[in-house]
Amino acid sequence: MNRREFIFVLGGAAVAWPLAVRAQQRALPVVGFLDAGSAGERRQQVAAVRKGLAEGGYQEGQNVALEFRWAEGQYGRFAELAADLVRRGVTVIVTPGSGTAALAAKAATATIPIVFGAASDPVKEGLVASLNRPGGNVTGVSFFSVELVAKRMQVLRELVPTAKRIAVLVNPTDPEGSQIPRDLEAAANGQRILVLEAATGRDIDAAFATMALEKPDALFVGPGTFFNTRRVQLAVLAARHALPAIYSVRAYPEAGGLMSYGTDIFDAFRQVGVYAARILKGAKPADMPVLQSTKFELVINLNTARALGLTVPAGLLALADEVIE
Repeated sequence: MNRREFIFVLGGAAVAWPLAVRAQQRALPVVGFLDAGSAGERRQQVAAVRKGLAEGGYQEGQNVALEFRWAEGQYGRFAELAADLVRRGVTVIVTPGSGTAALAAKAATATIPIVFGAASDPVKEGLVASLNRPGGNVTGVSFFSVELVAKRMQVLRELVPTAKRIAVLVNPTDPEGSQIPRDLEAAANGQRILVLEAATGRDIDAAFATMALEKPDALFVGPGTFFNTRRVQLAVLAARHALPAIYSVRAYPEAGGLMSYGTDIFDAFRQVGVYAARILKGAKPADMPVLQSTKFELVINLNTARALGLTVPAGLLALADEVIE
């Protein structure tokens, strides 16, 4: 081979190498991630899913790719975003923070596996046939945010035993939260319930303006991604109105809210990643039982309690998984 031929062959290899790399990247299985939030707000949750995938042997960029679709608080966008992931031909769709997103994905495809994280009962919602034998192309994790309403109400009563009127804030655009007022009425022990709705930041301001007039004794904030992304606004307004409030996840007391009781949400997201990894290895959703969260946590912000003039009972402090001071 003469020098000119050698240079030509070497140059051809240099061109072919990146093409081969790109072809290999295109061949990676793709996990479609559909969520009600936005990329900036959900970094920790995405990290938890990545951790679960890694536990199953999948590292992003090495042997799996992730493709994200964010609804940014607009639940009505789930259908178009799910359809977009189906057109993209992803290998599996994960909806770790919303059963409503999973329903949209299920409506978009009967063949691509779907792994959900759902706050409500996935059987009642029509996601799966049963918890033990889901059937179809859907399985996932139930993290009981809705079912824990009675327990949250009990904790709120322990901290504010004199509360006679409880305001409840729900998002009318989030189907998973629609049953909260009814469940609260059932869990009430003589307390009256004031239902307020909010689906935007302005709605939250308006709801607190109503509370200033109605003067409830405490506040129950329903679960859901939208409220989670507004946790600072909610915590600030609750403090401004001297209103004891309970929330569903630890991010609220970390942001200055009074307390939360609910599932360890990051562990639930991690479990979604673990299940997605199993499917990538060949497992069938129909044969994978719906996981039920077993890790729950009570978090109390003692500084906020003091600012509200509340004395946290010793028994409640003993039960707390974390006390923020």
